[in-house]
Amino acid sequence: QVQLVESGGGSVQAGGSLRLSCETSGYTYSSKTMGWFRQAPGKEREGVAAIVTGGGSTYYADSVKGRFTISQDSAKNMVYLQMNSLKPEDTAMYYCAAAASFGVWYVPPLLYSLDYWGQGTQVTVSS
Repeated sequence: QVQLVESGGGSVQAGGSLRLSCETSGYTYSSKTMGWFRQAPGKEREGVAAIVTGGGSTYYADSVKGRFTISQDSAKNMVYLQMNSLKPEDTAMYYCAAAASFGVWYVPPLLYSLDYWGQGTQVTVSS
């Protein structure tokens, strides 16, 4: 049973930083796409960043480029999202997701078809 558990969300002021973590269990970590998504009330889910586990490929949505960094710790089967220079428009529930298939680079729109999803962690940025 694959499980993804997000943590690290919270409330910060604009300009602040947060680091989200995604812990995996029951998941074969190597050479698979993992991503971070967000969804604000009344808005569509947005894929903000993705990474190939054990590899170097990354993807960022234009809305977060230069501010967010996705990274991984292969030894711990963890993926992180460092969020800097946060803006009120970054307020959303953030989800971690992972692919079942290895060797496939899930860039948009394929990114939205990832197989496993966490429950989410709330990020609130005040002005």
